[in-house]
Amino acid sequence: MRIEWYDFGRIVIDGQSYGQDVILLPDRVIPRWWRERGHSLSPADLTDVVQAREQVDILVVGTGAFGRMIVPAETRDYLREQGIQLIAEPTGSAVEEYNRRREEGQSVTAALHLTC
Repeated sequence: MRIEWYDFGRIVIDGQSYGQDVILLPDRVIPRWWRERGHSLSPADLTDVVQAREQVDILVVGTGAFGRMIVPAETRDYLREQGIQLIAEPTGSAVEEYNRRREEGQSVTAALHLTC
């Protein structure tokens, strides 16, 4: 999967446009991704990512255009325990990081907050 374009509130992945937050797994996109606590990422928000962990070594989290979504220590610790490396950046940078790592052949997935 390749992210072709991102701007505030909109992303295009392999020719398909999405207007809500998404998770990119190795084999599919999960549209309309919603978190339990809005702008705070909890372990429960990443169930699909953890279930795919045999295919995933790296999770790139897009924290929003202005980086307002936080990744608390609890979530960082949880991912580390699952053997998943976390990279959390504002979504524009996260998109570039995801694409770069995919092109390098790394086992990467993404959870992207598209607005704020």
